[in-house]
Amino acid sequence: MAALDLIAAGFGGQGILFLGEVLAWAAVLEGKNATWLPSYGPEQRGGTATCTVVVAGGTIGSPVVADPEVLVAMNGPSLDKFAPRVRPGGLVIVDASMVDRPVARSDVRVVRVDAVAQAAALGDVRMANMVLLGALLAAVPVVSLDAVKRVLADQFPPPNEALAAANVKAVTGGMAASRGAAQPLR
Repeated sequence: MAALDLIAAGFGGQGILFLGEVLAWAAVLEGKNATWLPSYGPEQRGGTATCTVVVAGGTIGSPVVADPEVLVAMNGPSLDKFAPRVRPGGLVIVDASMVDRPVARSDVRVVRVDAVAQAAALGDVRMANMVLLGALLAAVPVVSLDAVKRVLADQFPPPNEALAAANVKAVTGGMAASRGAAQPLR
C-alpha cells in the first residue's frame, strides 16, 4: 500500500483531532504504520485545530505533511488555508454544512457532505467528524470499518458503549452519503 497523507482541519471542538486519532489507531490495529500529529491553538474550543495522519505499509519518514493527498475541511478558513496544498489528483472532503462555496480547484476531486446536518439527524451534532471520517473511508478505504468499530469501542467502553454505537452509525452514514460523490484514489 502506498502511503496516505491526510490533513484534517477545522475549529477546535469539532472533533478534528479525534477523527485523526481514530483513523491512525484503526490503521495500527490492521498492522499498518501510522502517525498522528495534532496541532491546536491555545484557545482550543473555537480556535483552529489541525491534525495530520500518515498511514503506510512501510516506514514513515515524517509525520509532517506538506502536500496532502487528502484534506478534510470542516470550515471555510481551513479550506482556504489547506486546499491549495492538496496534490493534483488528490481529494478534498468538505463539510457542506459549514462551507457554502465550491472548492476553487479543478485538479482535485471534491466530496461535499452535509456532516453537521447528518449528525444532527442522528441526535448529536458533535458526530459530524465521524460523518466525515465515513466519507473519507468511502472514497479512500485506507482502513476497514471493522477496525474503526474496534477503535470506537475502545474509546467508549462500558458504560458508554451507546456512544460507540452512535459514532459507528455516524461513520456508516457518512460512507453512504458520499458513495458515488468521488472515485477511490486507489
